[in-house]
Amino acid sequence: MARKPAVMYRQIKGQAFTRRKYMGGVPNNRISQYDMGSSSLEFPMTITLKVENRVQVRHTALEAGRVAANKIMSKKVGVANYHLRVRAYPHVVLRENKLATGAGADRVSSGMRGAFGKNVGTAARMEHDQAIMTIRCGPAHFALAKEALWKASMKYPTPCYIDIEQGKELIA
Repeated sequence: MARKPAVMYRQIKGQAFTRRKYMGGVPNNRISQYDMGSSSLEFPMTITLKVENRVQVRHTALEAGRVAANKIMSKKVGVANYHLRVRAYPHVVLRENKLATGAGADRVSSGMRGAFGKNVGTAARMEHDQAIMTIRCGPAHFALAKEALWKASMKYPTPCYIDIEQGKELIA
């Protein structure tokens, strides 16, 4: 059976389905860490990756962006010289009514009867200009932090931009 493309989860349609109490089970969150690097130190610069449009971002995409950004920062800057935080949490449970295809599918499938669907994953609903990820670092590592956020933005289903929230005056 061919899988449907993930584009169908990108649009925000209907009410958010978040009440885990009433569900038969929710897939595990793939994001393994939300804070990386040195979270206890103070850094003069704060660079944030923000989304341009309203969109749903799946938990697998959030994890892929985190891995891409953390890889660059930990290898080139060192774990003690930055703090990376994933600021989006996937609350919304995605459901899919999988339909059988191929020969004999009409005898196996129930069609639209009981079409509520099964849990297939979770997603974070992002509003216009909402932050997905933040990196705090020193001015010497600004270019690498910017590159790390840009690489992370390639993993998300919407255009993103980088906002310098703190320390603009330190860039020469």
